[in-house]
Amino acid sequence: VQLQASGGGLVQAGGSLRLSCAVSGMVFSFGDMAWYRQAPGDERELVASVTTGGSTNLADSVKGRFTISRDSAKRTVYLQMSGLKPEDTAIYYCRVRYRNMDYWGKGTQVTVSS
Repeated sequence: VQLQASGGGLVQAGGSLRLSCAVSGMVFSFGDMAWYRQAPGDERELVASVTTGGSTNLADSVKGRFTISRDSAKRTVYLQMSGLKPEDTAIYYCRVRYRNMDYWGKGTQVTVSS
């Protein structure tokens, strides 16, 4: 199983970014997907998740600003981020839970300037 995250970058506060995570090596529709982030000195935290059935969950800190979605045809999960704040600055990782195992991508850097 391989995950390739992309879409990070530098954006001003209030701006938007869309992260993508392309998945290969598994039956995409069978995997629960999630985005995590880790800022320097902090532990990795769950940002958003989407189940195989399409149910989503968002961290309180991003509700109303971020949206997670998945496209089975493209084998890709997305994190649409708007209203970005400096405290959203972190490396963002995608994770898939497949057959009771977790697989992680390498992460993509998101930097929000004030």
